[in-house]
Amino acid sequence: MVSIPGSELLTATLNVVSQSLQIPVIIFLLIFAVFAVFAFGGLISDYNNRKRLSRDYKEKIIFSLVNASSVDELKNIVNSSEIFDSQKEILLKIISSHSLSSDSREAWAINLIEEEEVAMAKSLEKIDIVTRIGPTLGLMGTLIPMGPGLAALGSGDVSTLASAIIVAFDTTVVGIGSGAVAYVISKVRRRWYEEYSSNLQLFVNAVLENLNDKSGL
Repeated sequence: MVSIPGSELLTATLNVVSQSLQIPVIIFLLIFAVFAVFAFGGLISDYNNRKRLSRDYKEKIIFSLVNASSVDELKNIVNSSEIFDSQKEILLKIISSHSLSSDSREAWAINLIEEEEVAMAKSLEKIDIVTRIGPTLGLMGTLIPMGPGLAALGSGDVSTLASAIIVAFDTTVVGIGSGAVAYVISKVRRRWYEEYSSNLQLFVNAVLENLNDKSGL
């Protein structure tokens, strides 16, 4: 077999780069596994403390906000409601802007909602990274030790091959497991955030309708 000049050097360099990634891959897999465990614990905690608004209760709040006779009454309705504190904060900011024009008030409301959506998207970024990168790192952790392991098998070193296979299996399990847990967390939290955003939009529209009626716009 004819050897291309320089191919041995390129192959050796590629092998060095590949093997040098093994330790970082294992470290990141361990980090992902710990992160997935804590994130799952946080999901369970948030589920137990999560506020669930029934359709009748949301309807009651919306009608109360629309029919409030004054700005102070609007604030009292918001403060006494059972919605999330972050939703209350946004609604109170919009109510406090009652002296603005209708267009400025609506633009301010849209900006507040968008900021909240950006914050929710940022909170999902880490989970999404683990979901996508975890299995990839698991595959890398599987393939990297198999090269030296197969080479050891060719020379009759079965113990080295066995060690390589153990590392390969362990990294695969950790990578896929972390990705699976993160995927479940991401799906559940994304559904919660969509419900949160939908409810917030309803409450904001009710407040804006009241304020626009009071200003005669």
